[in-house]
Amino acid sequence: MAKIRKSGGYRRLASFQATTLIYDATYWFCEKFVNSRSRTVDQMVQAARSGRQNIAEGSRAAATSSQTELRLVNVARASMEELLLDYEDYLRHRRFSLWAADSPEASAVRSVPRRFREDRSNPTDQSNPTDLTDLSDAQRWALYAYWLESDDATVRANATICLIHQANYLLDQQIAAIETQFITEGGYSEQLAAARLVERARPKDQSDRSDQTHPTDLIPPCPQCGKPMALRTAKQGKNAGSQFWGCTAYPDCKGTAGV
Repeated sequence: MAKIRKSGGYRRLASFQATTLIYDATYWFCEKFVNSRSRTVDQMVQAARSGRQNIAEGSRAAATSSQTELRLVNVARASMEELLLDYEDYLRHRRFSLWAADSPEASAVRSVPRRFREDRSNPTDQSNPTDLTDLSDAQRWALYAYWLESDDATVRANATICLIHQANYLLDQQIAAIETQFITEGGYSEQLAAARLVERARPKDQSDRSDQTHPTDLIPPCPQCGKPMALRTAKQGKNAGSQFWGCTAYPDCKGTAGV
C-alpha cells in the first residue's frame, strides 16, 4: 500500500537548495572575516545550519504530521531572519554599506536564476540542466562564486543577504502551501481514518485494486459552514469513545456529522 502522505524529496526543494548555499556561504564568511573566538561565529553558523536542517526534518515529518512539518519550516524561516540580522549587524557595526534592494549590485545577485534560465533556454547540449534545481551544490555555488568568494567582506555579506531574502520568500510560499494543504485535505490522522473507511467499505473481491477513491475525498464538508471536517473521538457522555466528524472551524462553528 502506498503512503497516504508524501514525504522526503527535500533535496529538490528550492528552499533547501537556497539555504544550503547560505549555510556554506556563512561558514566560509565567518572563517575568513569573523574572529574565531567570537560567539558570533557559532550564532551565525548555527542559524544558517538550522535553516537548512529544519527544512529537511520538516519534509520527512510530513509523512505523519502536517503540524510538525509546519512548525519545523517556520523554525527554518525564523533562523533565516536571525541570520539576516546578524549580517546586517556585521555591516552596520563596521560602518560598511548595505546594498539597496534596487541597487545594481543587489539586482545582479537576484537575477542569477533568470539569467541562468535564459542562457539555457536553447541549449546545444540537451544533457545540460535548464533549471537551478537540477544542479549539484557545487554547480549552484559556481553561479554565485564571483560574490561569495570575494576578498571584500562587504560584497560577501551583501550577496548573502540577497540570498537570504530569496530564501525567505521561498519559505513563506512553502508555509502558505502547507497551510492550504492542511485546510483542504486535513491532517494525517484524518486521512488515515478516511483511508480506513475506504478499506472497510471496499468489496472483498476488489481488495487488490489500486484505483480506489482518494481518502481525502471522503472527508465531508461541515453541514453548517461548508468547511472540511475532522475525525474526532467523544471524550465524555453516553457516546464516549465513539468517533464523529467535527467542524475544523470549531469553536466558531459547532457542526458535527456521524461516521
